[in-house]
Amino acid sequence: MSNETRMKTVLVIDDNPTIVELIKYAVNLQGKYHVIVAYDGVQGLERVYADHPDCVIIDVKMPRMDGYQLVRCLRGDLRTAQTPLIILSAMTREEDFMTGLLSGADEYLTKPFKPSALNETIERVLRLTPDERQRRVDSLAQPPAEHK
Repeated sequence: MSNETRMKTVLVIDDNPTIVELIKYAVNLQGKYHVIVAYDGVQGLERVYADHPDCVIIDVKMPRMDGYQLVRCLRGDLRTAQTPLIILSAMTREEDFMTGLLSGADEYLTKPFKPSALNETIERVLRLTPDERQRRVDSLAQPPAEHK
């Protein structure tokens, strides 16, 4: 099977088994992805290195390593720096969004989520080029323009 036609792998990392099952169900609705799971940040990091998923969906509040730490770890490693990363969290404050995006996540979605929105987000982050990913992070890191 060529690289273009193989089923893409999505790794779901969340410590709540019920949420994991909901995400798996939502992602599997389109039948495009093979879904694998991990139940905390450390196990998730191990799965990323072992399984090389095409996209990772990450909760924030998890034992052993939270989602922000995991995202920073993956972005800081050349082997995983370009892996599409989506934070899916119940944390909804503006500072939560900014922390997630500045950590290096490509997208930040909130729970509860719509399956269609999650699948559209997966498609979008899978299409990002390394340059687009870097430009987005660079733009977030810029201080706001001074008003005169």
